[in-house]
Amino acid sequence: MSTASAETVSPGGDLPYRLVATDLDGTLLTSAETVSDRTRAALAGATAAGALHIIVTGRSAGWARPVFDEIGYTGIAVCGQGAQVYDAGAHRLLTSMTLDRRQAALAIAKIEAETGPLAIAANQDGLDGQVLAGPGYELLIGSDLPTVPVTSAELLSTPVSKLYIQHRRLTDDELAETARRIAGDLVGVTMAGAGIVELLPLGLTKATGLAVAAHRLGVRAADTIAFGDMPNDIPMFGWAAHGVAMAGAHRQLLAVADEVTLSNDEDGVAVVLERLFPTGT
Repeated sequence: MSTASAETVSPGGDLPYRLVATDLDGTLLTSAETVSDRTRAALAGATAAGALHIIVTGRSAGWARPVFDEIGYTGIAVCGQGAQVYDAGAHRLLTSMTLDRRQAALAIAKIEAETGPLAIAANQDGLDGQVLAGPGYELLIGSDLPTVPVTSAELLSTPVSKLYIQHRRLTDDELAETARRIAGDLVGVTMAGAGIVELLPLGLTKATGLAVAAHRLGVRAADTIAFGDMPNDIPMFGWAAHGVAMAGAHRQLLAVADEVTLSNDEDGVAVVLERLFPTGT
């Protein structure tokens, strides 16, 4: 698969967009966690025309690496909701940000004071960081990611990039809204998928990570089209010139999208790219 490299793009040409930013789960990947032949061909057509493709995912770099290897992605990627800018080809972190653990502990205490006990997991920092799962936490999205059972006291014993929280009664939307209202001055709060409400370093979003990566590539927000399906993609849509939501995307993302395409299982990314970067003409 053609991917973004660390080389700066030369200006010029009549490209509609110079950077194609795609979310991973629910967007670029089918429900079988692969990239369809049609989508591969459409991305190849865009990159042959001179555009760059960059993956922007909530997955940590370590969790995303097996998928990148499987689909042949070797370019720069934005991982961990923007916390990591990652060179997939070299398996090297270019930037990394961690969550202030004192702020995180205070945020958890404030949220639980209103909601009652949360099930919590912590994504350790670094390429080899594991997901530490506290009592009752179940990972519900994407491919199998091994978790390490720990006690609540051990969750913040090492540097972490983010926390995942779940509640036995509140829906994901309700939990995210409650966490944001109560602790939004301490941590960032986003929802990345079913059962995945995350607490992040304050101010961190996919947009902040994408802006760093785009600067490295010499590409502006005005030159970028972004694809996504969940509320964690909202900041990326706000940063990019054009935001494309997948069919069936979360209602909050649909509300801010410039365009809605077909679903990830119907080659929604390809449909848009084939229109923007036609081949054989």
